[in-house]
Amino acid sequence: MKTANVSLEEFLARSGVVALPSFGPCQVAACTRDRSTSGAYCVNHSLHWNRLIADAAIGGQEVDEPRFRRTSAAIPTVNECSLRGLPDRVVAEVLFGVQHRTEWGAKTLPEHVRPLIAKLLAEECRSVEEVDPTQLAENSKILCRYIVKSVRRLRLTPETERVKDDWDTSVFGYTGTLRFGKISQPWLREAAKIWAYNDLPQRRSLNAKAAAQNDLRSLARLSESLRLQRPSDHGNDPHLLSRSDMCGFLNRLTFLCADGTISAKTRHVTVQDLRRLTGKMRALGLTRPGQPMQGLPDDFILYPEDIPQEGDVEKECRDLPIEVMRHICEHLDELEQASTRDIRVAVELIIDTGRRPDEICRLDLDCLDRDEQGKPVLVYTNFKADHRGARLPIAEATAATIIAQCERVRARFPDEPIETLKLISAPTRNPHGRRALNDKYLSKRHHEWILTLPDISIPMTVESDGKRVTKMLPFNRSQIFLYAYRHTYAQRHADAGVGVDVLCQLMGHRYIGTTQVYYRVGEDRRREAVDRLTSMHFDRHGTRIWREATALLDSEHLRRAVGEVAVPYGSCSEPSNVAAGGHDCPIRFRCVGCSHFSTDVSYLPDLEGYLAALLRSRERLRGAFVADDWATAEAMPSEAEISRIRRLISQIKTEVDDLPTTDRAQIEESIGIVRRARTTVVGLGTPQVRQPLPDVRPDRTSEQ
Repeated sequence: MKTANVSLEEFLARSGVVALPSFGPCQVAACTRDRSTSGAYCVNHSLHWNRLIADAAIGGQEVDEPRFRRTSAAIPTVNECSLRGLPDRVVAEVLFGVQHRTEWGAKTLPEHVRPLIAKLLAEECRSVEEVDPTQLAENSKILCRYIVKSVRRLRLTPETERVKDDWDTSVFGYTGTLRFGKISQPWLREAAKIWAYNDLPQRRSLNAKAAAQNDLRSLARLSESLRLQRPSDHGNDPHLLSRSDMCGFLNRLTFLCADGTISAKTRHVTVQDLRRLTGKMRALGLTRPGQPMQGLPDDFILYPEDIPQEGDVEKECRDLPIEVMRHICEHLDELEQASTRDIRVAVELIIDTGRRPDEICRLDLDCLDRDEQGKPVLVYTNFKADHRGARLPIAEATAATIIAQCERVRARFPDEPIETLKLISAPTRNPHGRRALNDKYLSKRHHEWILTLPDISIPMTVESDGKRVTKMLPFNRSQIFLYAYRHTYAQRHADAGVGVDVLCQLMGHRYIGTTQVYYRVGEDRRREAVDRLTSMHFDRHGTRIWREATALLDSEHLRRAVGEVAVPYGSCSEPSNVAAGGHDCPIRFRCVGCSHFSTDVSYLPDLEGYLAALLRSRERLRGAFVADDWATAEAMPSEAEISRIRRLISQIKTEVDDLPTTDRAQIEESIGIVRRARTTVVGLGTPQVRQPLPDVRPDRTSEQ
């Protein structure tokens, strides 16, 4: 055969050159290619078909060629996903799901879609709801589940959901699923559904679904009690119930609480919720003829006196010691390395401001403002209380953190309007910066980071051989969570002397009672601090008294409260002076010369200040101060008093210096608590200044 040495144009211009007929399209329904031979398939599907025949021959099986043509997927093309061969309904569902996911802010890659299409073809699904995604790769499985969920929600309405045992609460404007399956009695389950259907529209919180589920959990406990304690009908017939069944339920809760299965608080909340729920169900008319609770006796109720005491909400305080807070802040760089800068900023702001995690996560970009004095103010929304804007004074260092974060967000989304951007943006599904970081995701990343931190030991008082000793013990990591920073913020301000009414406003609470849960009551902390200082008590000569005491008895606390009166540098137990409230001292407050005087290490700064004042007065009187001799002699501090105070100060310092490091740390903490608790200074007449907040990050400046 000869080859013409001509160009393509010249070859096509010849009169004898004509196009040969095409072999036609590939017979696979999903394929877009033409056949390259007289066979039925394109090159790729021919290879696939031949391989299928060979495998079938080895196994002695027959191949269904029509099914092969229906179920084989198209040959992949770059950035394309072919939906050919799928039923029209499936095509519409896939397109709807992908479009909805794109509007949601997520990216959908072709390599994630193709396996799903191949699965739909292979199983000859008439709807995406029929596909089994278990054998798909993870990304394709996630895509499949999202498309199925989107398609199902397209058909959902509150009316269709209310008849199910599991509600998709998206039709009510919430996220998640509301489950009624654990309520076994049909009449009680249907009554619960009617109550929930009427209750959800009345809720305003974003956690409305979780609150409703908690109420259903209380109903499930009642259902379980009826099922176990009524073997004849398991509580399925409401006509047979009576007050005794409710008493049986109360007794069962008491047993579970005593057994440790549930807490005293859970028992209290369960009974309280059930009384409210059953009252609402009756108010909805569910006991009328034709309703689920028809025939339920009137005595199947809970009385107010049935509600047990709440008990201690939490015996262990949720605030973190200052040593732990400093340890956490020293390792914030590691949090940024393990996650992102946004995660670190969110944690820093929660620590600095004491706001709820969701309030910090949902801050707008323009959340920083200045008051009339130019001081920085955080503008946030109190979602839990009133959903209105709130303003919180913050430090300059915190403001600097916010400003730096604003600059990073603006650089990431330079073309977006400022009013639409979030300060802490979500890392995914967020092409325009309008979606905030999820607080649950933040909590998860924070927990993972806390587990990687080095151990930290703090001084703790424990019982050893019947004595209270101070030891350095590792701090329990499980107590370090995001909400603990909020409790720590409250405790720091309470320790600094901030009034509960002001603290209530700082915390964004509507009721002072809520605020009081967030910090330890001052008297409890003062009592603990006084117990620690018991062994560091001194008489007027500087001799330690109660050297071996480990803690004051209750009677001793009461005796000190009513049998002593505060004086400038300690306490006085002289009866007449105590009866007069400290205003009947015959020696004019020369306390260090009185046998009724005692002091402790917490008064050391006052003693040092008094000594300095005596020395200044002596020098002034020795100088050019003009006065009569008798007046000068009366006002001149005595050398005996000065020597006594010097010896007392020296003795206290020596005793403190001789303590082990751990004991000294405990003593210093107790000194701070006791000194902050003193609201008056007897005999000085000077106004009190609120103690400064302890700085958990003393090395940080406003520029950092």
